Amino acid sequence: MSDTKSGFEIRADLLSQAQGIIELNIEREINAIHAHNENNPNDKQPLPVTKVTAADIIATARELNAFVIER
Repeated sequence: MSDTKSGFEIRADLLSQAQGIIELNIEREINAIHAHNENNPNDKQPLPVTKVTAADIIATARELNAFVIER
């Protein structure tokens, strides 16, 4: 069995990684706000209303791809 991936498989992997990065960053931001609000009850910050779009995921995947193909 070959260890090489097709272009479609590589793009699918990059999209999956990009989505994971974006979602993890959002989760970290929310956790930081929760921690702040618990420690500062008189200075509560609102939770962000974050919408992840396909365009966001594609842009992040393109950044990852640019690094991968860099020489």
